[in-house]
Amino acid sequence: MCARVLVAEDDEKQAEVLRLYLESEGHTVVLAPDGRAALDEARRDRPDLLVLDVMMPKVDGLDVCRILRQESDVAVLMLTARATEDDLLLGLDLGADDYLTKPYSPRELMARVRTLLRRTAPRREPPDSALRAGLLRLDPVRHEVSVGGRPVDTTPGEFQLLETLIRQPGRVFTRRQLLELTRGDDRFVSTRIIDVHVLNLRKKLEPDPQKPVYLRTVFGVGYKLTPEDAA
Repeated sequence: MCARVLVAEDDEKQAEVLRLYLESEGHTVVLAPDGRAALDEARRDRPDLLVLDVMMPKVDGLDVCRILRQESDVAVLMLTARATEDDLLLGLDLGADDYLTKPYSPRELMARVRTLLRRTAPRREPPDSALRAGLLRLDPVRHEVSVGGRPVDTTPGEFQLLETLIRQPGRVFTRRQLLELTRGDDRFVSTRIIDVHVLNLRKKLEPDPQKPVYLRTVFGVGYKLTPEDAA
């Protein structure tokens, strides 16, 4: 999981070490040498993760965490030389997601980063993953289908077939190809199931199932999906 990481650390050597380790795992890294710069950068770039040293000039890490937690849900991993239980609880009470005491090994920090990014990823809005053909929209992540904004309920088999076709609009697939792409190498399933899925999808998607504009039959070959405006 590649992420945008803001490292707020006033020790230049330590900051560069963190940058190298984070970039080695594919993350994009921005460094902030003090708390004020960390606040400005976090507000401007909206990182996925803030690695935040507590002992920072201008604005200390605890205040940075407190201020940012009121403005965003950025994941925060705090770094500190303070190892008492009260210090740890204070950082967590202010909204830090995790806490690592100095000295620490870079490998341990990277393990914490990976865990934190996995745990907080659902809080970020996923990108639009929808596939479109004319007014037809299929979202493989949310498992949703709609036509002109109207939701359409599909069975798992219908959804798999429609997803296969919409990923390559205009391509003609034989029934056997569609069966293998949606069901795998299952020799005990008849290609007739493809015809049934197409028939049912036409009833759900087409303005006139008798004159389909999306799911078109190519006689003697199979089926293809054509955007409505290209029909």
